[in-house]
Amino acid sequence: MTNRALIVGASGIVGSATARILDDAGWEVFGLARKPLAQGRVKPVSADLLDPGSLKAALSDIAPTHVFLSTWLRQQTEAENIRVNGAMVRNLLQVLSGAGSVRHVALVTGLKHYLGPFEAYGKGVLPQTPFREEQGRLEVENFYYAQEDEVFAAAQRDGFTWSVHRPHTIVGKAVGNAMNMGTTLAVYAAICKETGRPFRFPGVAIQWNGLTDMTDASLLGRHLVWAATTPSAANEDFNVVNGDVFRWKWMWERIATWFGLEAAAFDGTVQPLERQMAEDAPVWRDMAQRYGLAEPDITRLVSPWHTDADLGRPIEVVTDMSKSRRLGFLDYQATDEAFIRLFESLRADRLIP
Repeated sequence: MTNRALIVGASGIVGSATARILDDAGWEVFGLARKPLAQGRVKPVSADLLDPGSLKAALSDIAPTHVFLSTWLRQQTEAENIRVNGAMVRNLLQVLSGAGSVRHVALVTGLKHYLGPFEAYGKGVLPQTPFREEQGRLEVENFYYAQEDEVFAAAQRDGFTWSVHRPHTIVGKAVGNAMNMGTTLAVYAAICKETGRPFRFPGVAIQWNGLTDMTDASLLGRHLVWAATTPSAANEDFNVVNGDVFRWKWMWERIATWFGLEAAAFDGTVQPLERQMAEDAPVWRDMAQRYGLAEPDITRLVSPWHTDADLGRPIEVVTDMSKSRRLGFLDYQATDEAFIRLFESLRADRLIP
């Protein structure tokens, strides 16, 4: 049977990486977004997940066999996150239900499954690390859980299989993404080099000294496709990380070296990027004009609040991948090389000087 993928959030970090993988593998790929971008042979679909009418019109002739959900909308409160993001998943799967074509739905969430939502992030009683899938849910409301429940309910109703994918912080390229540490650090480093400001680690000592891991967007895309096409991976939840661990005191030096910077000494003082970069919009606009950059609006590139949240966590975060390994997914990606590949791509696309 022909594999026809619908990628929801196709213009984001995860969706665009997954689209490239599926396109290269010969799938017919449709990329859904409110403002879809041109991506190779991927067929753009414009629709609003909160508007069932627009979804029905946009998807009437597509009948996907596999659905990859990699989008969300940030709201002011977790209650609103639950209402809005749950409705987005529910609306989509209800519209697709009529065609009866869907064989598998893959949902991307993240480690907030274990760390708690934004309002309670890294607080209270948390599971021990490394995080393992069998640790289950926290006793707290979380929009990830609401999204999962919508997928589970639709799967029971329509008979498709599902998979849930929980990456750690994702390294990948997308413009206008709400959570983008790699590009945020690249823009910050470029500004430090341009202005002579010190390249300061913005987080806390436990992140500087402790072990952590991350997730490359292409590795996550391969994991999504693997789970969607491997019978033994059906109806399972998975952690997804690169396979290496590192300390930020080592990685910070690696990033500084690539940009031709000297990493500032870390004395334990927290210097959030949101504060450090608060006045950088005009600096970046001038840099964009001087170097002919493609995006002069710094807010389209950086998400300091998200990077501060990750690098300000009061606990060491490492993630277990044993379930995937046992079932046959053995891909590995060195995280420093993932950062370097991203920086090279950003420079090639004139997103950084």
